Amino acid sequence: MTKIKWGMIGLGDIAHQFAQSFQSDNAELVAVGSRTLQKAYDFSETYDIKKAYGSYEELAYDPEIDIVYLATPNSSHKENMMMLLKAGKHILCEKAITMTKKELDEVLAFAEKTDRIVAEAMTIYHMPLYAHLKERIASNEFGKLKMVHALFGSLKPDDPANRFFNPGLGGGALLDIGVYALSFMRYFLSSQPIDKMTMVSFHESGVDERSSFQFSNAEGEMSTVSLSFRSKMPKQGVIVCEEAYITIMDYPRADKAVITYPDGRTENVGAGEHSKALSYEIANLTETLLSQNDLTHIQLTKDVNALMDWAAHEWRVDWLTR
Repeated sequence: MTKIKWGMIGLGDIAHQFAQSFQSDNAELVAVGSRTLQKAYDFSETYDIKKAYGSYEELAYDPEIDIVYLATPNSSHKENMMMLLKAGKHILCEKAITMTKKELDEVLAFAEKTDRIVAEAMTIYHMPLYAHLKERIASNEFGKLKMVHALFGSLKPDDPANRFFNPGLGGGALLDIGVYALSFMRYFLSSQPIDKMTMVSFHESGVDERSSFQFSNAEGEMSTVSLSFRSKMPKQGVIVCEEAYITIMDYPRADKAVITYPDGRTENVGAGEHSKALSYEIANLTETLLSQNDLTHIQLTKDVNALMDWAAHEWRVDWLTR
């Protein structure tokens, strides 16, 4: 059986989760890269990965590797992706995929020119629960879609050394947790919002701390999004249709939902497994490379990226509009 050979650069916390998710007959993690060889070697020893590189460039030009999982800081994504594309690699990049729409447009234009695939590691696009719910909504089982709401609040320690508070590293709520909420919203809306409003409150470090959004699209569907990274809120998504509403908790990697009908009756729905969220990303990108079936959801990524870019301009945030 043909195996897709994966590499990985950027060996932080999410990289450990990703390495633990390789349980596939047609995908293999064969190499990891870091800025220091010892860190790469230690990581490779922990997960029994056969190659360790002390630079990103060395890994990029390894001819055995088909696709690279990129888990470096947001501010480095564009530079890293351009390097990987020049080396002929397909890419699965951690969210948020780029700092700006301009950066993403440049990356995707070069990917098209070089016939390479670029995808964002957005768990929401790959969870089986969401494909199941979207199919039922599209069948008109619950009547017309009316609204989509998303909350996400995370209590980050107020540490100026943490990247969440550093504008230069892509800190702030929007690029860290906002991309999940906007991706959830966009996944279920029938089309990209055209009417948009937003409010924001900034942390003393200059990054966005709290924000809220209101949207509507050409179909008249409406949405609200609320974010905070200095106060806890539930990771709750609600999809409102004419004849039912669907509540999803912990929606970034959800495997359960509750459908509530007008008479008060409820239906519990389950699909997939929360713990396999990264495995689904690996499986979908591997299948895309093996079968040419496009499971990247790159258009949704582009739409969310454009909304974040719009918000940054509305807020007049210089470091997100460069």
